[in-house]
Amino acid sequence: MAFHYLSAGESHGPVLTVIVEGVPAGLPLDEDLLAADLAKRQLKVGAGGRMEIETDRATILAGVMAGRTTGAPIALSIPNRDHAAWKGKSVSAYTVARPGHADLAACVKYGFDDIRPALERSSARETACRVAVGAIARAFLAKFDITASSYVAALGTVPESQTPLREALDFAANSPSRAPSQAQEDAYTNAIHLARSKGETLGGLIVTVVDGLPIGLGSYVTPDRRLDARLGAAVLSVNAIKGVSFADAFANTALPGSACHDPIILQDGQITRPTDRDGGLEGGITTGQPLIVRAAMKPIPTTLAPQQSVDLATHAPAQTNYERSDTCPVPRACVVLESVLLIELAAALTEKLGGDTLQEMLARYQTLPTADDIRLDPAPKVFWP
Repeated sequence: MAFHYLSAGESHGPVLTVIVEGVPAGLPLDEDLLAADLAKRQLKVGAGGRMEIETDRATILAGVMAGRTTGAPIALSIPNRDHAAWKGKSVSAYTVARPGHADLAACVKYGFDDIRPALERSSARETACRVAVGAIARAFLAKFDITASSYVAALGTVPESQTPLREALDFAANSPSRAPSQAQEDAYTNAIHLARSKGETLGGLIVTVVDGLPIGLGSYVTPDRRLDARLGAAVLSVNAIKGVSFADAFANTALPGSACHDPIILQDGQITRPTDRDGGLEGGITTGQPLIVRAAMKPIPTTLAPQQSVDLATHAPAQTNYERSDTCPVPRACVVLESVLLIELAAALTEKLGGDTLQEMLARYQTLPTADDIRLDPAPKVFWP
């Protein structure tokens, strides 16, 4: 069974709950490991009041014994501390649909007489579940020397950084705003302060890189097995992410075909790729190059500045009511994007290797072929007799 999960819970309900299936037996796992990634989701820069309340920590309820996974489904629980402020209290119906949220479409789809059930589940609070699952995927993939990192390449009107990729990732690892350089850090801080003073929100561009992937994850044989399609869907499933590309796919549209792909060359007798213009994927399959994913996050629509709408109770023109929210969640979204990519890659690797235990999978991983192992037969063949 491939690595996958199911989450449940509302933004202000008692807990978020997750069931994770497909994790092999024998993986070292504890709550401190999960907490490290959850802490990255709670960066303070650009965050709203909710981050002052929650200190996320996932409790492992099942699937781990004596610090190691058992191969059974893993159950996690993440409490919502803010639930105490809502428990047992009667609240006024929420009837003014907010542009940019699921409010209006959800009321039509599910027949709600109040917007709150939609906003509670569609809330980005759910991404705490994905980060917890992503921490498990990160621990699993690390056993195969596969790692992920990310940075905020652009924010609001601050133009995209020209810092070299590896230098940007190194700086961002210790940056409060996941900036790629000190100059960008200062510019991001100023932009966030200005937006907050105007009651506005900011979006940005996030670059995520996954290193150490082998050749051969994914497939071209059916559309649903193409790894770029699966990874793209995972990224677009994250709240407020409205665009995704692999490497500089949009910029590459202006180049001739001979200039936007990755040559295959011999270097010191080995087959290698000197560039990574395709972002680590060809034909829906990993190439062994770093996976580079660029994601566009829109400014979140919950703004202090009111927006034009309609009260769905009276069908009268109305303005949106402000709900507590972030000014700029882009820095905190970095770990969320790493998580959803790692989850999908963990699934692809388990599909590739099979096996029930980590030890078994590690042994199989050592036998995976490389480009240098391939020797084609040049003899003529009849493929369709």
